[in-house]
Amino acid sequence: MTDVQNGKSATPDKPRELWTGQVGFILAAIGSAVGLGNIWRFPGVAYENGGGAFLIPYLVALITAGIPILFLDYAVGHRFRGSAPTAFRRIGGGKRWMESLGWFQVMIAFVIGLYYTAVIAWALSYFVFSFDLRWGDDPAGFLTGEYLQVGDPGFSLQFVPGVLIPLVIVWLAVIVVLALGVAKGLQRVNVVFLPLLVVAFTILVIRALFLDGAAEGLNALFTPDWAALGNPSVWIAAYSQIFFSLSIAFGIMVTYASYRRRRSNLTAPGLVVAFANSSFEILAGIGVFATLGFLAFQQGIEVGELDGLTGVGLSFITFPAIVSQMPGGPIFGVLFFGSLVMAGFTSLISVLQVVSAAVQEKFGMSRRSAAVGVGVVSAILSVLLFATTTGLLALDVADQWANNIGIVASAVLSTVLVIWVLRKGPELRYHLNAVSTFRVGRIWVLLVGVLAPVVLGYMLIQRIITLIVEGYEGLPPWYLGVVGWGTIAFIVVAAIVLPLFRWRPSPDDFTAWPPYPPAGSTAASSSSTREGASS
Repeated sequence: MTDVQNGKSATPDKPRELWTGQVGFILAAIGSAVGLGNIWRFPGVAYENGGGAFLIPYLVALITAGIPILFLDYAVGHRFRGSAPTAFRRIGGGKRWMESLGWFQVMIAFVIGLYYTAVIAWALSYFVFSFDLRWGDDPAGFLTGEYLQVGDPGFSLQFVPGVLIPLVIVWLAVIVVLALGVAKGLQRVNVVFLPLLVVAFTILVIRALFLDGAAEGLNALFTPDWAALGNPSVWIAAYSQIFFSLSIAFGIMVTYASYRRRRSNLTAPGLVVAFANSSFEILAGIGVFATLGFLAFQQGIEVGELDGLTGVGLSFITFPAIVSQMPGGPIFGVLFFGSLVMAGFTSLISVLQVVSAAVQEKFGMSRRSAAVGVGVVSAILSVLLFATTTGLLALDVADQWANNIGIVASAVLSTVLVIWVLRKGPELRYHLNAVSTFRVGRIWVLLVGVLAPVVLGYMLIQRIITLIVEGYEGLPPWYLGVVGWGTIAFIVVAAIVLPLFRWRPSPDDFTAWPPYPPAGSTAASSSSTREGASS
């Protein structure tokens, strides 16, 4: 039996890590997809883009782009058995330029991990602050003044203890989880945190539904504006939300799928992950807008007149203001910020596993060495950049460029290179159907190869033009150039340089299973099937 068929790595004495089973994989994949964006991005995006009518383009985007690209990531990772650089190098027949695509995704994950950890540290601080409502009567002033101590655009080494301490705690937890591995680390965290997250957030939503003004909040969210469906920007917003929410196109699902056994169903669990993620987003929308309805009721205004309906403002300014005014506010605050911590942490470990796995495979390192090395380097950079008085501004700009340019560019490159340049669509479709119960047709290749790059390419060009012409949040051009465009330059340069390093061991001694094209010797095909099933 070959290493490829029994699921081992290129080194015979080092079997590839595996999820313990399908349930473990599904929980981990859902844990990765359900993150901060589900709670603080979806409700506001839906409200601003047609309310209840937004669910139509949202579902269309999920079915025509989100799920197809999710399946693409699964197929690449599962068939070619590696982290993003390994898998893309193998699908490209050992070509360095395809390995560069993998490293492009890894470096996006690396950058996101640096600042995403800081947001979790904030949520952890606010979890503690909830017990005594420490933000007082001015949550906005408390966040930017007393807590983050926000300074002018630039680079400072003036550390903020209230951010530094929880940030170090989060990084230590991340390193421990990554060092424990796929089954004992990532999977166990998700098995514990994901049910806790669902229970905590469901309690929060139920409580919110009984607040004064909750009905008005829900009406504001779900009242359909059918005219909005004629606005192309609404459809782009739907594709954008689905795309960023599912953890696709930057190495996570490629890496996660590579840890599944050879004979593992891919498409049915993929549907479970996609619809579970969307269900949580809708649940978050109900909870958030029921709560916003209460705040509007207290202030005697309409929900639309409130500030801070998305992002950092919603979570760290608007919600603390609500908690201060509602009965049993501290309990509500603990549930909300506890949910943010759990949702963020399960996503964070998936992001950093992309980096750790790639380093481990490229340089022949042990799991623990790669986890500690990646964790320590990331932690140092994260502390230097985001635990200071200029951390909030750097975080906001880096997030804008890494997400709206980095990830979208990665998706366009992935779909075009895999489907059109390498012509691997039929092979990946065959692979999905060979191991899965839910079969995909030729339309899947068209959705991935035509619709996705067209829509995402339009999004990418539109965003680049907007950032160049209009800038971002009124920040100085030099700052956007260094932090924003500098982030993209760093990702591109790293993606070019890293493939030049020698592999230890080489990933090229590899044969994908099951054989493609399937037409071949019956005996060989039967033997491969038996060996693959035994893994």
